[in-house]
Amino acid sequence: MKFTGLTEKEVEQSRQKNGSNVIPDSEPTTFWQEFKETFNDPMIRILLAIAVLMIIMFFMGYAEIYEPLGTIVAVIIVAFVSAKTGVASDTKYRELKDNTKKDTCKVYRNGVVTIIDVDDVVVGDMVLLQSGDKIPADGILIDGDLRVDNSALNGEAEECKKTAADESFELKEDITGDTFVDAHSLFRGAVVFDGEGVLAVKRVGLKSMMGKMALEMNEEDPDSPLKVKLGKLAHQISIFGYVGATVIAVLYLAYFVVRAGGFAPYFGLGIEHIVQDVIKAVTLAIVIIVCAVPEGLPLMISLVLMQNTSRMLDHNVLVRKAEGIETAGSLNILFSDKTGTITKGSLEVVDFFTADGNSIEIKELSKHSKVKGLVDIAIGKNTQSLFDDRGVVIGGNATDQALMKFIGKDTFNALSENKDLAVGAHQGFNSTNKFSQARIDSLDKTFYKGA
Repeated sequence: MKFTGLTEKEVEQSRQKNGSNVIPDSEPTTFWQEFKETFNDPMIRILLAIAVLMIIMFFMGYAEIYEPLGTIVAVIIVAFVSAKTGVASDTKYRELKDNTKKDTCKVYRNGVVTIIDVDDVVVGDMVLLQSGDKIPADGILIDGDLRVDNSALNGEAEECKKTAADESFELKEDITGDTFVDAHSLFRGAVVFDGEGVLAVKRVGLKSMMGKMALEMNEEDPDSPLKVKLGKLAHQISIFGYVGATVIAVLYLAYFVVRAGGFAPYFGLGIEHIVQDVIKAVTLAIVIIVCAVPEGLPLMISLVLMQNTSRMLDHNVLVRKAEGIETAGSLNILFSDKTGTITKGSLEVVDFFTADGNSIEIKELSKHSKVKGLVDIAIGKNTQSLFDDRGVVIGGNATDQALMKFIGKDTFNALSENKDLAVGAHQGFNSTNKFSQARIDSLDKTFYKGA
């Protein structure tokens, strides 16, 4: 079937009508934003309120200036450390993202196949899909047959077979788990395992399934467990401090009344004397509140989170938000796939054993040259996968690709160039036989792979 695709004019019209295929990232975090965010911490607010009261008392002659200044300096240090950590993590993340090569795809434009950035795909485009390609937008398979991996969307690494749809088929509005595995629908983010086909693009950008998922991830995050705990602690400190301060202030004033011989003699001392006693009682109450607040706690938490972020970075884990480390430590339920494991969604060779039951460690296999040579031939000559120009394995099923990664590009190329190891006969894997085989006449051997 011949496809013409869109013209440049039709591309612009489609982009204006249906939007672009760009999934925008969140706005970069500025130092000032992170700095201000620190002052939303209830503990910080309590410390600032106390500092203001202490400054007022200083001007009235009932406190020393170094006390509120020390509190303010501690708060500024906390805000600075938190802001610096947040901005550094966000900047590093964006640098890594900018340095990552943009995905491209093959589309029919003006009657020819053109390679464009995924962001330039529009509704109505006809996208040519081949083994190893990542699907650039949501749509319908209108030509060919594919086997795709939807694990990026639904967590299932099982290959899903797709066939061409007729003209009456429509992409569903409400996407469910069954939609991912239906016979004709394709979604952005899925990867083509095998086959070749043409995708008719129906939804792009934020209207695609991947775009909707990105929007949900960019929604305002709930408070972290650490912030919730600190909020509760601040509330408890407030109640304890205010109640304790009030009781102490009342008892202190009662002491003055009793010492004067009762209310009548006390009020007879004059308004100036009473005001001085009230100020002394209020001063004592504020001191009680100050003693109840752990001024060093916010600074300690900021330093610990910054240290945790650095330690995670040493293990090649980039944490965008420092609170995320503490949040991960507070997990009560961890969802995994139905096997009960956390996987990368890709197969890899982890063990090797011979027919007589002897096990050979993978890193030691190269020392067994005869065995290693047979393994390389068995994999490299009995496969439907190959390496592209970038060194990425394409074609074949998940098992083929994992085994090809195991032997490596150099070994595969050497086997391909060796004319003495030509395949005389080959049978591909199918669900009936559950194995594939390749006959090497020069070795007088047939290599099998399967169950």
